[in-house]
Amino acid sequence: MLIIVNYKYMEKPTFYKVEEVADMLQVTKMTIYRYIKAKKIKAYKIGKEIRIYGWDFQDFMESIKI
Repeated sequence: MLIIVNYKYMEKPTFYKVEEVADMLQVTKMTIYRYIKAKKIKAYKIGKEIRIYGWDFQDFMESIKI
């Protein structure tokens, strides 16, 4: 199955939980929530959980690159 989102192609959509992103970056969940509130990372509320789309996480990583 091929999904097209904002002209970006992925085999299967990847969504990360806040906890997973925090673990990858070795920061607290609160730091990720602050990034979301400050609109540094795009996030989506799916049901009761907040998820971060894989491409949005990659975009964030590119934006903080030194």
